[in-house]
Amino acid sequence: MTTSQVRRPLTPPTACEVREVLDRVGDKWSVHVIHMLGTGTHRFSELRRGIDGISQRMLTVTLRGLERDGLVTRTVHPVVPPRVDYALTPLGETLLDTVCALIGWAEAHRSDIDAARERYDAREE
Repeated sequence: MTTSQVRRPLTPPTACEVREVLDRVGDKWSVHVIHMLGTGTHRFSELRRGIDGISQRMLTVTLRGLERDGLVTRTVHPVVPPRVDYALTPLGETLLDTVCALIGWAEAHRSDIDAARERYDAREE
């Protein structure tokens, strides 16, 4: 994709459709869930422990949304106690490189962002 294709304004119907998808895959918790599931199948409790700061409710809502959008599968195993596993679908796996790149960028530029925030906050307004 060329730079001009990326920066070209979207027509209104397309912009709304794209925004809807980006709202799902770009939200705070979805990025973390997709990243963690990129390492393999996980149980709910493993995801909850592995994603710092996420509540049980937010993890449930996020997983349901990702499942609804076809990015995550939920497999219930008929054992006692019940076991539920979550994994990326093939469609979800197509997001993994992008999510990893975004997380890598955030890690690489964290100190730059902190410094910019300090400069901004120090300004007199």
